[in-house]
Amino acid sequence: MRREGPPGVAGGAAAVREPLRTEFEFELPRGFVDESGTVHRNGAMRLATARDELVPLRDVRVRENPAYLSVVLLGRVITRLGTLGSVHDGTVENMFASDLAFLQDFYRQINAEGHTRAAVACPHCAKSFEVELAGSRLGES
Repeated sequence: MRREGPPGVAGGAAAVREPLRTEFEFELPRGFVDESGTVHRNGAMRLATARDELVPLRDVRVRENPAYLSVVLLGRVITRLGTLGSVHDGTVENMFASDLAFLQDFYRQINAEGHTRAAVACPHCAKSFEVELAGSRLGES
């Protein structure tokens, strides 16, 4: 049985809906170096819930320094990083600044925009195109 879309939809066919994606893969530009010297670059981040954004506001560290909010928040939503057993705010706290900036942007991409593509323009010809942020290293295609 074919489902018909609402009136006015081209061809009457309903748009095919993809299942909601709640976890997104990423690759850090530099990588997190653990205590043994192992570099962890590949990971995954899940979509944030309202609770994820509210709970850190009660954290004393965030009250004393609002910039710490992103560290606590990322520690809640990163589900995997390399072979680490768990990821928490202490892990994020010890990341390189470039990786923290990458993760902050990645968080914004998946939670505010719902995807991991970014619109960019070529610096030479000014042609606009999209790049996929998930699972790719900065500067690579």
